[in-house]
Amino acid sequence: MLRRPDSSAPRSAIAVGIGTTLVLLLTACGPTASPAPAPGPTDAAESPGPSASPAGPVFVADGSAEDNLPLFAAVTDGVWVSEQRVSGRAYIDALTAAGFDKAAMQVTADVTTVGNPVESLQFAVRWGDAECLVGQVGPSTGEPVAVVMPQLAEGRCLVGATRAIDW
Repeated sequence: MLRRPDSSAPRSAIAVGIGTTLVLLLTACGPTASPAPAPGPTDAAESPGPSASPAGPVFVADGSAEDNLPLFAAVTDGVWVSEQRVSGRAYIDALTAAGFDKAAMQVTADVTTVGNPVESLQFAVRWGDAECLVGQVGPSTGEPVAVVMPQLAEGRCLVGATRAIDW
């Protein structure tokens, strides 16, 4: 003969316990109050520029190439999604606006020797005496590439012919 265990707790107490547990679980999964946003500058002249946004990467003048790779990549990605995606000048101008030294930059041509758009466009910023931030975009590249590479001979970053940055 099978015996049922004797329950000393009434069924209503068990139901209350289960109900309380469910309420606690559902409350824990619900939305929480968001923290109040930090007060921002009141004067437009005090507001940070695009490269100084607290939500994104920033230029680190005394940092390494690796420290500045996130900003370099973000600028590259930003130009890539614009109408100027195949213009070397657009990448150089955007990097300059973000704080990178234009005099330390190199860029390849936008068009081939027969006037067709290039399949791959490269641009770079020499960083210190040993490194370069190098970007590559174009139809043959797929998604934009941004990496830190060692400098080549004579402080160059890109192999082959580059065009003058004279604007």
